Amino acid sequence: MIPYGKQDINQQDIEAVIEVLKSDFLTQGPKVPAFEQAIKDYCGVKHAFAVNSATSALHIACLALGVGSGDSVWTTPITFVASANCALYCGAEIDFVDIDPQTYNLSPSALADKLAATAAEGGKLPSVVIPVHLCGQPCDMAAIKNLAVQYDFKIIEDASHAIGGRYLDQPIGQCRYSDITVFSFHPVKIITTAEGGVATTNNQQLADKMALYRSHGITRDPKLMTHAADGPWYYQQVELGFNYRMTELQAALGCSQVQRLDQFVTKRHTIAQRYDTLLSELAVTTPNQQSDGYSGLHLYVIQLDSSVKQSHLDVFNTLREMGVGVNLHYIPIHTQPYYLNMGFKEGDFPEAEAYYQRSISLPMYPNLTEQQQDKVVAAVQQAIS
Repeated sequence: MIPYGKQDINQQDIEAVIEVLKSDFLTQGPKVPAFEQAIKDYCGVKHAFAVNSATSALHIACLALGVGSGDSVWTTPITFVASANCALYCGAEIDFVDIDPQTYNLSPSALADKLAATAAEGGKLPSVVIPVHLCGQPCDMAAIKNLAVQYDFKIIEDASHAIGGRYLDQPIGQCRYSDITVFSFHPVKIITTAEGGVATTNNQQLADKMALYRSHGITRDPKLMTHAADGPWYYQQVELGFNYRMTELQAALGCSQVQRLDQFVTKRHTIAQRYDTLLSELAVTTPNQQSDGYSGLHLYVIQLDSSVKQSHLDVFNTLREMGVGVNLHYIPIHTQPYYLNMGFKEGDFPEAEAYYQRSISLPMYPNLTEQQQDKVVAAVQQAIS
């Protein structure tokens, strides 16, 4: 079975992890700060906080921005559930903005319309909006930032798919148009730390808060304590935090992987360009790459044309039966039972639901061979014929 995504681990990665296993520190040692510095250098951002998952990064990002009971957070329905769940963890309400049918990202025009209508009705405007760079393609962040200024909300970029990508020729993660950016390093992502995530920001106050929330709300910083330390052992808990720390093993793998980040993304673009050519005569729509961004290309999503006689399910099942491990990213969050019980219903976000009915994620990872890619395309051709 050709998987839809797969990590690329080389001998350098293995040796980096072994070195940590032989060292004095398996956690809270020098590798986590080194990995954070590598992310800061790559993204051109002031602060980076490594955590045990992107979900944890989203949670501490919301907490740092003060999200809580009485607040509303808006995101896209086409994303993994964590992009919405992070607001609920904080006691806030969640709502969604429909997607752009070309980019599959949160639609700035739909956001503008929803903000204007909510304001006119005296409804609850969002305190935070979480645009998601789906598949690695950056959202129209300049337009979203302009709306943030107009309607006074904060922005968390969910860039779980997008490290190595660029927007307006600047690295994603720089936080030029957002307060905080979040990356994921799950094994199928662009680089991996096995599990893990990072939150970046240029705001010192947000950085201080995320540092606390990541590690139990505990500090040894004299500036944050209520009185002078009792001794060199002393620390204080000044917030209710969590154990979201990244291990040294994960960070060592990240330090090694990040050295090949540009190589990985370049290879993904080569694969995508070849897919574009091979699929050009078939009854599918290939990804529309916007001119203002350079995608990290975590995923390569096709949509079945209306002329395809076979059902979406039949095509999906046929591909898997032929040894192509396709997947679907994502089921619209508002149609999940938990969210339906909150009052959402099918039909609320028609573009997201239309996307779901036609989309299939094809295999995309750096060591996908041309022979495997040919097999994928031949299987697609047969499945829709």
